Amino acid sequence: MEELARAAGTTVRTVRFYRERGLIKPPRREGRIAWYDETHLTRLRTIAALLDRGHTLNGIAELSEAFDRGRDVGELLGLGGPTEETPVRLTPEELADHFAGQDTPENLQAALDLGYLGTDGEEIVHVSHRLLEVSAALVREGIPLAEVLAAASRVREHAEAMAALFTEMVLAHGTRHDVQRLRPLAKSVVEAELSMALDRHLNPHPET
Repeated sequence: MEELARAAGTTVRTVRFYRERGLIKPPRREGRIAWYDETHLTRLRTIAALLDRGHTLNGIAELSEAFDRGRDVGELLGLGGPTEETPVRLTPEELADHFAGQDTPENLQAALDLGYLGTDGEEIVHVSHRLLEVSAALVREGIPLAEVLAAASRVREHAEAMAALFTEMVLAHGTRHDVQRLRPLAKSVVEAELSMALDRHLNPHPET
């Protein structure tokens, strides 16, 4: 514990306090010797960084609990992972920076439930660089992250329905290989329909 505290730039008393609060996991024990490793050191540095950003210890404890309950990256990405999306690895501090401090336990849990986030040790993995950047851009525009995630949940429902419709249509006349080969056509239809729908919402009564 003394070596861990020295490496993290903190005190043994602080490390013991964090362990008692459940902020860091218990060490691996061999007889009377307690071994801490890089995951403990990374967690201590993360706690320090989040405290510097204004998070409270209670909030950090809730975030840690949500991370520990979350799916790991292997479960999140599955055997093959997204075929067209690029996963992004983030530290908790980087995630907080993306969302202007709105990385609350509630928002984090919503992102975990959507399958946007997974964990790999002390790292966070977002399944899609595009979705991460779009979500962050909406938050920078003043839309609360909670509303962005709620909208994402509704979009997921519609996206699943559209994917099922396209898959069933193509499989009725071809194979799964054809579904993969023709997926750019499905994406083009969705993009065009969304574009026209936005036109209708932005100008519901066009002049004749």
